[in-house]
Amino acid sequence: MCEVKVLRVFNNNVVLARDDGGRDVILTGRGLGYQARPGREIDPVAVQRTFVPVDGRDPDHLAELLAGIPPEHIQLVGEALTEVGLDETVLRNPALVIALADHVSFAVRRLDHGLAIEYPLLAEVKHLYGREYGQAVALLAAVNRRLEQKLPDAEAVALSLHLVNAGFATGDLSYTYTMTAVISQLVEVIEQTFDVHLDEGSVSVGRFITHLRYLFVRIQQHQQLVDQPSLISTAILDSFPRAAQCADRLSGILELRLGAPLTADEVSYLALHVARVAADQN
Repeated sequence: MCEVKVLRVFNNNVVLARDDGGRDVILTGRGLGYQARPGREIDPVAVQRTFVPVDGRDPDHLAELLAGIPPEHIQLVGEALTEVGLDETVLRNPALVIALADHVSFAVRRLDHGLAIEYPLLAEVKHLYGREYGQAVALLAAVNRRLEQKLPDAEAVALSLHLVNAGFATGDLSYTYTMTAVISQLVEVIEQTFDVHLDEGSVSVGRFITHLRYLFVRIQQHQQLVDQPSLISTAILDSFPRAAQCADRLSGILELRLGAPLTADEVSYLALHVARVAADQN
């Protein structure tokens, strides 16, 4: 049995500890922090869940967030994630279960006070993030099986965006809302430019949306493709002049909405995806 010692007690149910491998871990369990003191060992029997911060996330901040969530909601969400097969996703990104538990806990409180929320972007989320939306619907059903008062179906939209957000370094869901709205706007521009209706279920559109999602990650992390036009990018622009014009327009929208100009190579690869999407509709 590995030795885990207390670093900081947040409340009776959440402690920050260090395992024998030198990792800072967040432990939850009812009464786990009661009479616990820094330096003391943790009884593993009292631990319900262990969270290992990744991607440089501040363990103190995550623990503080957990301390504000009722332990029964943390356990409920953890069980629901396991039921729908998302437990491996949680292991890779423990901040996800914290965000989901926090959201569910707040949704329960809103329901208790008779407050309803109409989530925007329902159609966009269904079309742009079909996989995550399907997972969210299943997750919401699993959550509701564990609640006396059921959360409304609309909560699947917010849960979907949390699942999408898990792929980004930021924990700020507003960036995911922005990303969703921007993708929808870019799709509309392509439809107007080529006078087509894009089928969100097609392979080319799915590939285009995936490309955009990774592009947003590169923009956010300041790791865009090289700034000098390469031979490949020049060939793409020469081969698909109409798609290149459309990509320039999309690039302007992205710079306006996200505050970062695209490099020449990013615009070229964007043009290539636009060309594929347009060709697929003919």
